[in-house]
Amino acid sequence: MALFLAKTMHGLEPVLADELRALGAADIRPLKRAVSFEGDKKLLYRANYELRTALRILVPVHSFPAYNERNLYSGVREVDWGRYLTVRDTLAVDAVTAGETFRHSHYAALTVKDAIVDQFRERHGRRPDVNTAAPSLRVHLHVQGTQCDLLLDASGDTLHKRGYRRDTVEAPLSEVLAAGMVLLSGWNGRGPFVDPMCGSGTLAIEAAMIALNIPPQIKRESFGFFRWPDFDQKLWREVKKEADSRIQKDFEFPILASDKDSRARNATAVNVLSAGLEDHVRIEKMPFEKLSPPEPPGVLITNPPYDERLKVEAIAEFYESIGHRLKQSWTGWDAWLISSNRDALKHVGLRASRRITLFNGALECSFQKFELYEGSRRKSDED
Repeated sequence: MALFLAKTMHGLEPVLADELRALGAADIRPLKRAVSFEGDKKLLYRANYELRTALRILVPVHSFPAYNERNLYSGVREVDWGRYLTVRDTLAVDAVTAGETFRHSHYAALTVKDAIVDQFRERHGRRPDVNTAAPSLRVHLHVQGTQCDLLLDASGDTLHKRGYRRDTVEAPLSEVLAAGMVLLSGWNGRGPFVDPMCGSGTLAIEAAMIALNIPPQIKRESFGFFRWPDFDQKLWREVKKEADSRIQKDFEFPILASDKDSRARNATAVNVLSAGLEDHVRIEKMPFEKLSPPEPPGVLITNPPYDERLKVEAIAEFYESIGHRLKQSWTGWDAWLISSNRDALKHVGLRASRRITLFNGALECSFQKFELYEGSRRKSDED
């Protein structure tokens, strides 16, 4: 059993922990924007291929205290880097630092790089080259105060890159965030799913992949661990074959992606086709106030557009119209809205039964659930 670390977004740690539990991971521990877990090499491969809410899978290799640059250099040299790359390979180092000891992450990353290549130069007279775009080995340095952790990046490109996005509109949702929102809602394909302001279609696509049990990285051709000396190609093929065999051919209920904007509708159509989901996601060009809900009641999740150029009064009116339409026409549904404008969400006029803080890029957002039972009442002024 080895220790691994799955990076994620703020607020998605419990969902990622549940995903890891379903994969059979051991000793699962939610952290800040990450979840640590234990498993074997097969689980490492599965985590990269099957986790929907992970950004990267990292493998810790060494931890040590450092009080200055010399300590950091020496600590890195304690690792036998010949286990992980050769002089013919390429290297990249990323660093995240917090605290007073190492204030400049770029400088810390250079120190780690120097320590690694100096070890090779002393042993072999040659050193690996640096390749920041597609290295054979990407090393991560995490510094918290004087505590230094070195980790290997098993993923390569960040796992939010699913490979289906061909077109986009302004401020699209990250695929990891979209998948996390669907999983947080509890929707699992046993009822209709609707995004009435679909943008480039990410929520609907991630929902369809969840319903059909399609691995999120089914289109990816390479992971970081492919270039590691201990890469087991036979085991990888077994992992991929097993995961792909669990894909469902269809599901009973509709997934609807709608938007009043032609540009958004077209972007969604391109991305749905790229994902191979054109038979499973219905796309419409329709303003929300005219959209009729499918039967039976299901889950609605959306990221309402927010234009900073709009006046406060216009934003309030827009969110009021959303709440009015939900109350009048979507009885029996669970509606989830995400917005970085918490004041605007108050104008929905419905009582939120859950509020979860998430981040859309650098924007702190509130993801709120509204249970649209018969006779939903407007939110009281006191609330």
